[in-house]
Formats: sequence, C-alpha cells, structure tokens
Amino acid sequence: MEKQENIELWLNSSDDNYKSMMNMFKAREYMWSLFIGHLVVEKLLKAYYVKMIGNEVPRTHDLLKLAINAGIDLDETKKDELQYIALFNIETHYDEYRRDFRAKCSKKFAEENIKE
Repeated sequence: MEKQENIELWLNSSDDNYKSMMNMFKAREYMWSLFIGHLVVEKLLKAYYVKMIGNEVPRTHDLLKLAINAGIDLDETKKDELQYIALFNIETHYDEYRRDFRAKCSKKFAEENIKE
C-alpha cells in the first residue's frame, strides 16, 4: 500500500469512528462513545505515524507510545491527556473496571471529554 493511501485509510477510519462516537453519545451510550473516542485519537496518531515514520504502524492502543514513536514533541500536560484518554479503552474493555467507569460516564462527563 502506498504511503498516502495508508494515511487516508487511517483518516477515513477515524472519521467513521467519530461519527459512531457521536451516534453513541446521542443514544446516551456515554461509556461507549468515549471508548470509540479513544479509537478516533488512536487512528489519527497512526495516520501521523505513517506520514512521519512509515507504513508499518506499531500494533498498539497505547496513545502515548504512538505519539512518542511518531516523533511528536509532548509536554507533560499532553502526555497526561493521552494517558487519560487511553483509560477509556482499558476501563471499557475489562469487566472489572467497566462498572465503575460506566457509573462516572454521565452526559456531562462524556461531553467534557469529547470536547477535549
């Protein structure tokens, strides 16, 4: 696959996930909207990785690792934000965290985090 084609693949997938995130939010599935929001950010980082580094994207959901490997210069605040967003993936995937995460996923919580 050509570099630009691969970038577009990641960007289009991110756009599709963004639409899904907003649909889940409208359906009041706030926890799942945040989970999908993590995928939006992950795929944008993977598109950037392809642009800057190459087609072989690391197989990881770790946003901070992706950003660092892509050569993005991050201050501590941005590092913390990426690690925070990564929790939406972890807390949604695993049953032992899901109940507590769902309890804090109010409309306001989801709105604030989607905006961020």
